[in-house]
Amino acid sequence: MARYDVFIKPSALKELEAVGSKKDRQQIVRAIRSLAEDPRPPGCRKLSGKDKYRIRSRRYRIVYAIEAAIFVVTIVKVGHRREVYR
Repeated sequence: MARYDVFIKPSALKELEAVGSKKDRQQIVRAIRSLAEDPRPPGCRKLSGKDKYRIRSRRYRIVYAIEAAIFVVTIVKVGHRREVYR
């Protein structure tokens, strides 16, 4: 399987930096890095009505888009599960 490039939007980077604890941030970064190997890991879900996916990392969600033709994963949003879909 080909390796994907992972890009994080500046707004998603700010949201990642705003995550409360260092342990949660590290867990989220590990989950984002794993998307380079497998952009559709077990447990990912396609968001209804959008061409985006989400994965869970503890209480946080990572929303991303996949461009399979050019092997790119773009992180769109990182946030607490209560607020990320708004």
